[in-house]
Amino acid sequence: MVSPTTPPAAGASPRPADNLSTIPDVVIRLAGNSQDGIQAVGGFLARLAGRSDQEVMTYMTIPSTISGGPSIFQVRMGSGEILSAGDRADVLVAFYQHSYESHRASLRPGGVLLYDTDHVTPDPDDKTVTAVGIPMTSATVEAVGGSSKEKGKNIYVLGLLTRMFDLDVPKLTQLIRERFGGKNEDIVRNALLAFDAGYAYPAEHLSHCLYRLEKTAAAPGARPQVTTDGNTALTYGLLAAGVRHGAGYPITPWSSIMETLRTELPKYGGLFVQCEDEIAAISTALGFSYSGHLAITGSSGPGLSLKMEALGWATMAEMPLIVVNVQRGGPSTGMPTNIEQSDLMQAIYGSHGDAPRVVLAPKNVEDCFYIAIEAARIARQFSTPVIILTDQALATRIEAFDEPDLPKLMVDAKPDLSPRDHTFKPYPLDQLQRHAPPGSVIGTGKYPTVTGLEHDELGHPTASPALHMKMTAKRREKIKAVASALSPAELFGDEAGDVLLIGWGCTYGPIREAVGRLRGAGVTVGHLQLRHIHPLDHGLEEVFARYKKILVVEINDEGLYGYGQLATLLRGRFANPAIGSITKTDGLTYKVSEIFERVAAHLQLGDTSYGMRKQSLLATAHR
Repeated sequence: MVSPTTPPAAGASPRPADNLSTIPDVVIRLAGNSQDGIQAVGGFLARLAGRSDQEVMTYMTIPSTISGGPSIFQVRMGSGEILSAGDRADVLVAFYQHSYESHRASLRPGGVLLYDTDHVTPDPDDKTVTAVGIPMTSATVEAVGGSSKEKGKNIYVLGLLTRMFDLDVPKLTQLIRERFGGKNEDIVRNALLAFDAGYAYPAEHLSHCLYRLEKTAAAPGARPQVTTDGNTALTYGLLAAGVRHGAGYPITPWSSIMETLRTELPKYGGLFVQCEDEIAAISTALGFSYSGHLAITGSSGPGLSLKMEALGWATMAEMPLIVVNVQRGGPSTGMPTNIEQSDLMQAIYGSHGDAPRVVLAPKNVEDCFYIAIEAARIARQFSTPVIILTDQALATRIEAFDEPDLPKLMVDAKPDLSPRDHTFKPYPLDQLQRHAPPGSVIGTGKYPTVTGLEHDELGHPTASPALHMKMTAKRREKIKAVASALSPAELFGDEAGDVLLIGWGCTYGPIREAVGRLRGAGVTVGHLQLRHIHPLDHGLEEVFARYKKILVVEINDEGLYGYGQLATLLRGRFANPAIGSITKTDGLTYKVSEIFERVAAHLQLGDTSYGMRKQSLLATAHR
């Protein structure tokens, strides 16, 4: 908020502060081209929300071609709990004609269309929304001048939105200075000129669409908020967990994790190596782990395919390792900048032979930080590879959450070079044993061998059928034991009833909101978001038994037999015919209404008591 003692932006006329409509939250969609910097505008709004103790969630699409193309950034910000980026926009900012034509349908009836009159001609007969034409391009050129031309149009729009929603001008100008502070001073000046020009747009042209977001105050003793994206949160979770070494190769959307690690690890005495390919990357990371340093490597689906043979070696050698897979659309190079959750079976079963490993999946941006810490704990404790299965939506989404208590969480991990006594065996059949790195003194003088061949308890290669069976069982039982060290998934909603919704990864927020709508329509519904995919949490069978239907919501194909990948896994594990699927492969995250409608359709099938509620359910979905 602009305080009475704080002057408005340069050139801005006074605005009436007492007649603004107060709203709890707003969904703003910016539609243009990737070169227009709309992601920067969305990022400014999201970080402003975080610094104002508000909830925020974003969603973006970007083209996968180097030349760029149509792009959007959607931000939902306000008070209360925000779990999704919003099904429909309250405000659509259209930079071009194609932006208007492609995204007009995303604007709710009664919403506000802000369009650039230099590039957009809207349908004059469309009276269901409030259309406001503003010469965004020419006004930016006039404000900034010089050789910048229309660069800065995004910041001009930020000024407009700041005026519309009575946002905090000093905080936003500070964010602009922080964002461009490392560049030439002229760039900072031009950005502020563009922002001031947008803020100073004549108020009479916006008088029918001025609002104020509800203010929220931090609870007494609450921790400061962090506003960031999932890839950044995961990276700093790895740092907090004491991971200091890693190797990788660039690929969308994993690359930003790699780039941050390259910058940050040397500050902690560590090292990240960019290798010539994916095979070299995981092999280098395994070298770090072999030397006693828990290492990280990562990629997206195509890169993980190339890592599979070496990942099998890590399982056979029982080597601690963290592998991050930021999933995207597939197969092959697929849709590099779109969301999909189709790598689950690859993560669990991708290697040849029986090669069990742990697979975890964060549920939101905040959880990306904490699941990295959990993955490091498991990898060290059980001396095993751990795959973190995140996705493109979580990677780029911005959320605000409480700042982690780093002094309590930071791990200062060092290689365990303590002497091993005469009883030490690197691969004992009857107990869990952590890896002994080179340099450890072995009391017997018989130093372990590390190999991808089947081996005896000292690591020596063997072709014994009986010993292969025992070692296979040992590696299996070790992963089963991980489940006993996990916290079970939290059940939300009704503890028994009509339907249990199960999700993993980025589906968390939309499912949680859909549960609220379903309960409001009279459906008894619960929700489990599985973070531990392999092994599964204990106690799921007892929870499943309390519901008539169990629907697994995921972003992958229903396959040959009508079930998504997690649903197939759960049906195989529990042999429960009540388990069904809700799937899609459009490359987009779920809307709350999509889940609502799909659940309503499932509840109608085979049970007339549900059919009687179908009409009211579908009506509720579009409120």
